[in-house]
Amino acid sequence: MAQVIRIHEHGGPAVLRIETADVGEPGRGEVKLRQEVLGVNFFDTMLRDGSADSPLPLILGSEASGVVAAVGPETPGFAVGDRVGYFASAGAYATARLIDAASLIRLPEDISTEQASAFLAKGLTAWMGLRALHTVTSGEVLLVQGASGNVGSILSRWAKALGATVIGVAGSKDKLDKVRAGADHAIYAQDPEALDKIRTVAPEGVDVVFDFVGRATAEISAAAVRSGGKIVAIGAASGQSPSDTAELTRRGVKVVSGGVPQYVNSSTVGKASGQLFQAIRDGIFRDLQMSRYAFTDAARAHEDIAARKLAGPAVLIV
Repeated sequence: MAQVIRIHEHGGPAVLRIETADVGEPGRGEVKLRQEVLGVNFFDTMLRDGSADSPLPLILGSEASGVVAAVGPETPGFAVGDRVGYFASAGAYATARLIDAASLIRLPEDISTEQASAFLAKGLTAWMGLRALHTVTSGEVLLVQGASGNVGSILSRWAKALGATVIGVAGSKDKLDKVRAGADHAIYAQDPEALDKIRTVAPEGVDVVFDFVGRATAEISAAAVRSGGKIVAIGAASGQSPSDTAELTRRGVKVVSGGVPQYVNSSTVGKASGQLFQAIRDGIFRDLQMSRYAFTDAARAHEDIAARKLAGPAVLIV
């Protein structure tokens, strides 16, 4: 038997219920995973409160890491005792589960289960932006909208390590120190002189905008990017961007977007995760404080996300 965190109705963190479930034995192509650390993501809260649609009842979460406890028939490549993680398989809020072996990423000895659960989903989203939707090169000037968020924080630090100059934008003044820690320049989104400050760093406009916000930042993103530049739209925390695509096209600005499964898949996941693990080894994210919660304290983790109290990636420890 395993413990799971399930919702039967949408609502606040109080709807999270800890229940028991029979895991069973793995079938063809599956493994039974004894989970040690679970990643907590903002999307989990959207599923919980109904902002994102999903059938109920529902076990939340999509990211975790742990140890293989059993291997199903016709499942080559894995053995009992292997340390693995995953980032896009629904039903992660559980102490043990069955999972398709194709979803698993083998963890190197020097990458902990905490690091894997904290960084796989968010880090691979950043990788998609930096390596798939755009290939960041040394000397580029980047604008990161939503730089105080988890993915924005990771992408900003990684881009700096790749030699780019990073201008980070925060939606609140109390997040500027957090942005400043990972970017070369920090700007408050509502500052009336925000665009002038961006132009001081990049007189002709920035080479690339990474926009994690959407509608609320569309106007300044379009004004800040240089002609012939690029806007990389990843997520839309404030709704989809209403950018004037005709004007952007006239200026030769390319707008690209996509989801992680589209770019991090069976053909690329080895390369992507390998580069992410190397960035972790190199200490690029060493200053990001992990927020740790007990498995049974998931509701408090959700409360802290809503209150914007987290300093870094959140995990549940089994």
